[in-house]
Amino acid sequence: MTAARRVAAAFLLMLAAAAGHAAPAPPPKLVVVLVVDQLRADYVPRYGFQWTGGLRRLVDGGAWFSRAAYPYLATVTCAGHATVSTGAFPRTHGIVGNSWFDRDLGRSIGCSFDPAVTAVSYAAPVSDGNGPSRILSATLAGEMRSQLPVPARVVTMSIKERTAIALAGRRADAVTWFNRGAGGFVTSSAYTSTPVPFVAAFMKATPVTADLGKVWTRSLPAGRYLFADAGQGEKPAAFWSAEFPHPLKGKGDAADDQFFEAWEGSPYSDDYLGRLAVASVDALKLGQGGGTDFLGVSFSALDYVGHDFGPTSHEVQDTLVRLDRTIGGLLDHLDRTVGTGNYVVALTSDHGAAPIPEQAAALGLDAGRLDIALVRQAAQRALEAALGAGPYTVRAQGSDLIFDPPVVERLRRDSRALDEVLRALGAVPGVAAAFFAEQLDSHAAAGDRDARAALLSYYPGRSGDVIVMPKPYWFFVTADGSPQPGSATSHGTTYGYDQRVPVVLYGKGIKPGEFTRAVTPADIAPTLAHLCGVTLAHADGEVLTEALAQPAPAARRGR
Repeated sequence: MTAARRVAAAFLLMLAAAAGHAAPAPPPKLVVVLVVDQLRADYVPRYGFQWTGGLRRLVDGGAWFSRAAYPYLATVTCAGHATVSTGAFPRTHGIVGNSWFDRDLGRSIGCSFDPAVTAVSYAAPVSDGNGPSRILSATLAGEMRSQLPVPARVVTMSIKERTAIALAGRRADAVTWFNRGAGGFVTSSAYTSTPVPFVAAFMKATPVTADLGKVWTRSLPAGRYLFADAGQGEKPAAFWSAEFPHPLKGKGDAADDQFFEAWEGSPYSDDYLGRLAVASVDALKLGQGGGTDFLGVSFSALDYVGHDFGPTSHEVQDTLVRLDRTIGGLLDHLDRTVGTGNYVVALTSDHGAAPIPEQAAALGLDAGRLDIALVRQAAQRALEAALGAGPYTVRAQGSDLIFDPPVVERLRRDSRALDEVLRALGAVPGVAAAFFAEQLDSHAAAGDRDARAALLSYYPGRSGDVIVMPKPYWFFVTADGSPQPGSATSHGTTYGYDQRVPVVLYGKGIKPGEFTRAVTPADIAPTLAHLCGVTLAHADGEVLTEALAQPAPAARRGR
């Protein structure tokens, strides 16, 4: 701490004492945000008995909000990470999905697509341009960097570009993700014009290809796993079977696209991120300076594994067993370097996942995969019947249907035609309801839960014209010629298995315990901001006061 900061801190303590107030608790030296992609809330009580490391430590020693859930429809990766990092919902931060239809470009774009930036590769050259420009709210990391007396050092990492970028925001010291085409990790000119030296050194000393030829097997005895291996409806990649073991190899002896795909979808990628996080702490002395720093890690393996093998698979369970060890190693390293009690950790997820439809159907539930082409065709036929001969272009993006502007105008003026289109969509097998986007406000005001969820995900100009809701245990897929199109399972609905995720806070300033109030992951950033003494301008979430070791002053509670 500089002399000027010591004088300022002493002056504030003197004022507080003179006013009869308790001195404010010092902020944490390091904020750590861990997002586990596709970690359902029920995995904690269901599979937690298998954990003995970091996950176990966080849940047992932290403030665990066991009824946390996203209140919106867009339960997908990019929207979830933006919500965690900004404390806002999609209606505010503008990230309405992993991608959306850009009406100006006339095509779909990814949530981090940015033609104004270029990739900076630590491996083979790539041309992808990804950056944070489409996130419309400031992130916690960004506000820590701009508001704190000593600007926070910010490091984020993931296998996916959209998650590393969303956790960081617009400025950071190191933001990196894996790129299969590069055969290694990359970053963006949005953050640096050249490879960051310590990241480059780590990549050179610890190449991904060192995992070539390894075999993913169960970490625990087979009897410790619930349910059956090779469950009904599992759909692993063609190079793996539905049963263990799963080798990490290419089509030949060298590392190729098949190897990199296998590596991404295995616990070895999580382990790599854990080691990179440790290297980041050491290289930049995160949490060891005069201010508060930020480390964000999004672990992606569970999402890949979950899509292929489903929530009850041995693969999902083993991914969590291994991640438990990876996070445990990171926490142990933080204890040694930053100091026990000097850092705060937030653990959550971006979304959950549906049961595999074949498994749900075997239990007597109405379940299935909803081919988006059938939804588009129903909309086209209804438009022809209501408005006359077409053709009519109907584009689909997630739960959204996008029409040409003249068609939207006609539906706006002709309520009978609009009702016919919505009824036709509602009659498609697997569809629960359809809403005209401009009517979401009125439906939500009337108490429609699905309409409210869709409204929280709606951003004008990015969202669709009609929002289609699947039935429970159904999800959208694109036909791929197989009898069971799409992956084994997916997400992106308003149902509990997609919306409910863990929220755990641990460490400096946090009171341990299980809390059952209904909260959302949007509350994480405001709570961490409170602990650090910064303000979030556009947060929809609130400070989780019951988890604070020192309660927030009345004037600082809430939004």
